[in-house]
Amino acid sequence: MIPRLWHPSPNFGERRDGARPELVVLHYTAMAQCNAARDRLCDPAGEVSAHYLIAAEGTVLQLVDEGARAWHAGAGAWQGRGDVNSRSIGIELDNPGGQPFAAPQMRMLEKLLDEILGRWSLAPDAVIAHSDMAPGRKADPGPRFDWRRLARAGLSVWPEDHSGATAAPEAFRSAVLRFGYPDVADDALLSAFRLRFRPWAEGTLAPEDTQAAAALPFCS
Repeated sequence: MIPRLWHPSPNFGERRDGARPELVVLHYTAMAQCNAARDRLCDPAGEVSAHYLIAAEGTVLQLVDEGARAWHAGAGAWQGRGDVNSRSIGIELDNPGGQPFAAPQMRMLEKLLDEILGRWSLAPDAVIAHSDMAPGRKADPGPRFDWRRLARAGLSVWPEDHSGATAAPEAFRSAVLRFGYPDVADDALLSAFRLRFRPWAEGTLAPEDTQAAAALPFCS
């Protein structure tokens, strides 16, 4: 087990309706200092928390036990179901949102994800972005996060080869809903999808968007 420092947050509760972790949601802190993010996640008045906070230099803080319901996801849905807090583990990454994620931080994230997926018998597609489950409301961990790196480590998914997938525009929506995205407006879906899989893309829906979406797996 990787080393971690306990810094308990009071902001948690019981998972509802017998739910267990079946997702891991990644966030950025959007704050300049890790200590400030830690303090906010542990402030009762803030009413937010996460299970883990990983500093830029790689220190892992555990704020909430994995068996408890941390308050990190908020409104949204994944795989057709809401209350993501009750069925997920939340990981906050010390990053203001507009810069690359530090190498030591990414290495510790990979180690932590490997442990969590093994501990709860989760597949790589269980690891999602906050922006995935809350399109139009959240943008983290943002366009600078290296999802392809996680996928190559077997810790997430990435449509590596999608040249043979359909490019029909009408197939985009069905493909992303099949993957797990919530049923929201088309523009919000496209923005959320691009944040994770095609952050360099601009403009209206392109054939490459549909091909990449069609190459994603069905949700577990």
